[in-house]
Amino acid sequence: MNQEPVEPDTRRRRGRPRRPRSIDDTVSSRCYSPQCCPHDEEITITLLPEEVELLRLIDLEGLEQEEAAGVLGVSRRTVWRDLHTARRKVADALTSGKTIQMGGCPRALKGLCPRKCPRFPHPLQEEE
Repeated sequence: MNQEPVEPDTRRRRGRPRRPRSIDDTVSSRCYSPQCCPHDEEITITLLPEEVELLRLIDLEGLEQEEAAGVLGVSRRTVWRDLHTARRKVADALTSGKTIQMGGCPRALKGLCPRKCPRFPHPLQEEE
């Protein structure tokens, strides 16, 4: 795991800045889109890297919130809040047919998407 500072989401926070989290950067970053949704009506929901990591730690690996808080280096309350937000975003995207995009995706920022995406028209290339 690498200690990467995560850019704060300035639209939703006031007060104290977010602490850096220890996020596993080997998780593949990509977009997930419903097949039956026309791209011109597509609405995107962005999951932050720490939200994706919490979904992985708690829902896939079965860690308790306190254990996940220790892995990420944040409080249990922060884990609960971020997990609640992530689950709400995923549920909204699944029930409303919205695209889920991983925030902070280095491939997307470079214009290299792992699939042919209308948002990033360039095919996936080897990262240098």
